[in-house]
Amino acid sequence: MKRRRPDRGRLLPAFALCFAAGVATGWWLRGSPPLPRNLPPAFGFSASASDQPAASSQPVATTGEPVLSADRAPDAAGTIDGLRRRDLRMPIDGVDVERLQGMFGESRDAGGRAHEAVDILAPRNTPVHAAEDGSIAKLFYSKAGGNTVYQFDPAGTVSYYYAHLERYADGLREGQRVKRGDVIGYVGTSGNAPANTPHLHFAVFQLGPDKRWWKGRPIDPYLVFKR
Repeated sequence: MKRRRPDRGRLLPAFALCFAAGVATGWWLRGSPPLPRNLPPAFGFSASASDQPAASSQPVATTGEPVLSADRAPDAAGTIDGLRRRDLRMPIDGVDVERLQGMFGESRDAGGRAHEAVDILAPRNTPVHAAEDGSIAKLFYSKAGGNTVYQFDPAGTVSYYYAHLERYADGLREGQRVKRGDVIGYVGTSGNAPANTPHLHFAVFQLGPDKRWWKGRPIDPYLVFKR
């Protein structure tokens, strides 16, 4: 007795139905497209928690204190050019400027804000130097930034913000005149910095006409220091 061959006309629709069901199940299990994997290497971030190093040695998302304006008007480029001509000093010795690239503007708090600064890793109590001549506009402690310094440039048009300091330099006070390279504080983890990741949160912002020490237009420090 001959065995009947399966009816190909019935099998093809069945295979198509199974394939479609498999694709739909795959999308449902994923939930959302994977995260991009081209994040800046300076932070050691990756697309998933499984890719994270067991013991982090890089800065995690931190909150700076200045209320920076979202306005990025074209004249900010002129400010950057002017700062580059001043030959500002890196606040911490021995830093590879290229490590700062891409830190500015990174997403923080699940996309709720942008990181308008750079985080510079250094051992605890490493000296922090004034980026240029100027004056100490404000010494301030906050829950986010910890021990912070706001330094104005000589013209009072730009402010430099140094946060998470372990402590201030001895005798540092508001209104004090400082020179480029003067030690103004020491690297630490005050504020919301991870206890095992000492670093300097450094921001540059262009002051408005009212010269409020806590508010201005953010400027990418990498663009100022790069050569």
